[in-house]
Amino acid sequence: MKRLLILAAFLVFPATAKADLAHKITSSISLQVGGAMTTAERIGSSFSISGTNIDTTDGTTADAVSAGTITSGVYNPGTITATQDTAGDAFSFSQTYTQADAVPTSAVTTGDAPNFGSVVSTSAGTAGTLAGTIASDGVITVTAGGANTLAVGQVVQEVTIR
Repeated sequence: MKRLLILAAFLVFPATAKADLAHKITSSISLQVGGAMTTAERIGSSFSISGTNIDTTDGTTADAVSAGTITSGVYNPGTITATQDTAGDAFSFSQTYTQADAVPTSAVTTGDAPNFGSVVSTSAGTAGTLAGTIASDGVITVTAGGANTLAVGQVVQEVTIR
């Protein structure tokens, strides 16, 4: 009988549950128009020579490689002549040269790019039709702009139950 009374008490007076519920919505639109940009890197000179079973001369000294000359920051290695040590024997000879960009004599005018071997240039952005909206139902509408623009939209919904 006691069991029946306890069971009846649970049915008549159900246990209550306490829970917190939180709902958070965050939305954002980011519109960016990039500015014009140019980066330039001056390329330096490089010279390399190698070989086996050969003699080299710079035209004046046997078994020598010319020290070359530097004019306006650009190295000129001069002329190198290679002669086989023993006629008929195997030999190898390799020579490479990369010419440097000249050292500028004045600063570059804003908007101009220097005459260097490595130049990256990006044009200025144009907003044009660049736009973005987020409706109350969370629908994102982004309209592309012109060159060098960026449009990003986001909606984050967070539900927390404790």
